[in-house]
Amino acid sequence: MTDKKDNKKSTYDASSISVLEGLEPVRKRPGMYIGTTGPEGLHHLIWEVFDNSRDEAMGGFANRIEVALLPGGYVRVVDNGRGIPVDIHKQTGVSALETILTVLHAGGKFGGEGSGYKVSGGLHGVGVSVMNALSSHVIVEVHRDGGYHMQEYAIGVPKYKVKKIGPSKFKGTIVTFQADATIFPETAYDFKKIVNHLRQQAYLVKAMQLSVIDARLVAGEEASVHASEDKGVKKFLDGIKGKQYLSDEHLEVPHQHFYFEGGLRSLVAFNNHYQTPVHKNIFYIEKNDVDSAVLSVEVALQYVDDISARISAFANNIYNPEHGTHVTGFKTALTRTLNNYAKKNNFFSAKEKDPSFTGDDVLEGITAVVSVKMPEIQFEGQTKAKLGSVEARGAVESVFGEAFATFLEENPDDAKAIINKVIIAVKARKAAKAAKDSVLRKGALEGMSLPGKLADCQSKKAEDSELFIVEGDSAGGSAKMGRDRKTQAILALRGKILNVERARIDKMLASEQIKNVVIALGTAIGDVFDITRLRYHKIIIATDADVDGAHIRTLLLTLFYRYFRPLVDGGFIYIAQPPLYKIQRGKETHYAFDDAEKFRILNDMGVSTAEEETVEEENNEEETETAKKSTKVRIQRYKGLGEMNAEELWETTMNPENRILKQVTVEDGLMADKVFDILMGTDVPSRKSFIQSNAKMANLDI
Repeated sequence: MTDKKDNKKSTYDASSISVLEGLEPVRKRPGMYIGTTGPEGLHHLIWEVFDNSRDEAMGGFANRIEVALLPGGYVRVVDNGRGIPVDIHKQTGVSALETILTVLHAGGKFGGEGSGYKVSGGLHGVGVSVMNALSSHVIVEVHRDGGYHMQEYAIGVPKYKVKKIGPSKFKGTIVTFQADATIFPETAYDFKKIVNHLRQQAYLVKAMQLSVIDARLVAGEEASVHASEDKGVKKFLDGIKGKQYLSDEHLEVPHQHFYFEGGLRSLVAFNNHYQTPVHKNIFYIEKNDVDSAVLSVEVALQYVDDISARISAFANNIYNPEHGTHVTGFKTALTRTLNNYAKKNNFFSAKEKDPSFTGDDVLEGITAVVSVKMPEIQFEGQTKAKLGSVEARGAVESVFGEAFATFLEENPDDAKAIINKVIIAVKARKAAKAAKDSVLRKGALEGMSLPGKLADCQSKKAEDSELFIVEGDSAGGSAKMGRDRKTQAILALRGKILNVERARIDKMLASEQIKNVVIALGTAIGDVFDITRLRYHKIIIATDADVDGAHIRTLLLTLFYRYFRPLVDGGFIYIAQPPLYKIQRGKETHYAFDDAEKFRILNDMGVSTAEEETVEEENNEEETETAKKSTKVRIQRYKGLGEMNAEELWETTMNPENRILKQVTVEDGLMADKVFDILMGTDVPSRKSFIQSNAKMANLDI
């Protein structure tokens, strides 16, 4: 494929690179630069390198990017942009390429005019230098000005000066790196995670060709991770030097290709894949050069037959899960525009004293994406989760409001469907008010007794208190007897709670089980939710290790995700991990949380795999006099918490000294939304397809 012509004037050379400080602190405190050395930090290295290529595409200098996982733990990112400058940098005395790779805060995005970028998602040079510092081996190949240049690094140190290998008919940059195993305890990349992240980026840069390939096994055999000296890995790396795109080699490996002409319009369609739209046409507007502070506003939306609002926000292609000023402007314009249209076209009843839609009314069932691009951008906090630039609010409000009003006028069928959807939301809001007030009126929690199924703890300090939500009276009884009464509360549920994925608050609160959860938490729900009134800082879901237990756990997670999201985001929700096996021989007792641990314990006891068939497995506590004297190993398989006595439950599942808890977190809000839509929604064929596709990942005891 031919490269995109560079018709833009550019002064992107060594003079464009400014240097702010050195690189030394990175290896000492990597968490300061990538957040964590766990899986998130490992993948962050890819995002930082990719962002530089993506910014080339945003600037119109590239139109194709490829990210490939290679043998030996290597990752390769390729673009057909301008190529990192290789001429000598005046301030550092070495090439601009080496400056960018070895000096923190050295890049082409600091200098304003002449820096080469109007808009960038990050600070070019910061991420790539951090990646270099935290990698055991890095190879950078630059195709620029008709030449092919290369430089290699080991733990951030150049192996040699930039050298020209020969002429080149390509243009662009290739960065191949191997994360340092002494920094990252786990170095296995998640291909699905990478695909999901990069798919989102492909929607945000229209007409950008993006390929993601998993070529980890193409060296002929599976190479050990970080096998720098592995002959197969070295031969493979040498074989691909000088080649731009591995996807052009037609390798028989897992791969994904993305190309979206529709931009955010395509992203809305993707997010609504498992939903039923209430109107046909997806609204879309993109306006460039809005004013001196905002270079671009892009908005797309479509209403679906659902009660949840799904708004995704981006600033300079950075995802903002906590939204910000651009979303505030969007919501203001949305409410005003729909009210104006409804009044103008007589959708409101003449009997209504003060006819108008509220902000909550117009958001019900909306799927929207709001994106702004700005040369100078401000975020609230270091995580970039919330946009703080005040100019974005007015720009989005003006651009979107005007365009959406025109859309409604030009598409009367779509407008009617949207207004009718909002009117249904208004009626439901008014009908739900009485039911909601019965539980949520001011002061109700102080006067309302806690549910009878709740055995509360003695402590009144939320930070010291835990709530175990268990299924059934049997498990509840054992938990109540085995708990630490000072800090641990127990709420026993009867059977499966209501699926709240498509349920309004009035229907939810008619469910005694859910009402018990709401009252026990103390935060209330809906528009009067107050996280400061949370009575327990650990809410622990403890269900049986069978299909029913997994279903109840999923129903509870749906409730917390849809109606108590701040508890999930705040890290208050946990899942208990009770043991699956109790293994005894004489007075010796062990607990195993999975089959692998069971086999390890048996091996430590001297029971070989071949002998395992002679080991007795039981589902009860009875032990005869003969058995007590025997050295035979007994294995008890727990299928429910109710099978444990109070002492066993405390020792294995509730005692903070011994227990295993899994904290519930959300890595990707968009994908989490989609999974809940599929699993808990009404689209049965989609759910069946999802389950069939992911069945091998399930670990269920049926």
